[in-house]
Amino acid sequence: TAWFAHKQTSGKGQRGKAWLSNEKENIILSIAIDPSPLFIRDQFIISAITALACLDLFKIHDINNVKIKWPNDVFCGDRKAGGILIENVLQGQNWKFAIVGIGININQTDFSHLHHAVSMKQVTGNETDVKQLAEEIHDNLMMSLQSLEKNGFADFYSQYKQQLYKLGETVRLKKANRSFETKINTVNEQGQLVTGFDVEECFEFGEVEWMI
Repeated sequence: TAWFAHKQTSGKGQRGKAWLSNEKENIILSIAIDPSPLFIRDQFIISAITALACLDLFKIHDINNVKIKWPNDVFCGDRKAGGILIENVLQGQNWKFAIVGIGININQTDFSHLHHAVSMKQVTGNETDVKQLAEEIHDNLMMSLQSLEKNGFADFYSQYKQQLYKLGETVRLKKANRSFETKINTVNEQGQLVTGFDVEECFEFGEVEWMI
């Protein structure tokens, strides 16, 4: 089941941040997914294929400089075009379902409150049917889930790693009170960000912040 909203009053992002969106200008989409036959330890898989489905939307519309900024953002160049937030409902050792929240900037052009944001319209100059694009993401994600069940995660994982934002580049991250430079090497199959020059470090979701 999927829910598409024209307006939201209390959108959520990572770390309790607000997700702000002008009315009827962007994709505000939530999709309920039955994760079987995956296990609780496979939660990163849903995140990865959702991010790839979002990237495909941009590529279908001839926007190719889009990347996945670990763990859950879609970047066009060095600006944020969208975000993903997944809430998993667990019952004991059973993964009951996942709610995949997707927010993509489509026709909004005023981001005075978010200087690093960008929309599809700002890149292409064209206004697009927001609901139609939401349906495209939904259909793409459903096809990916079918492929996942039939063919496994290997191809998706390979694509995901190739599409990482700042892959092989030096970036600045922050962990608690520590700010440091490191190199983006990959994301492992557990969904941890792997960074470092001579010695590698692995970081869990929410453990580090990007200093952009």
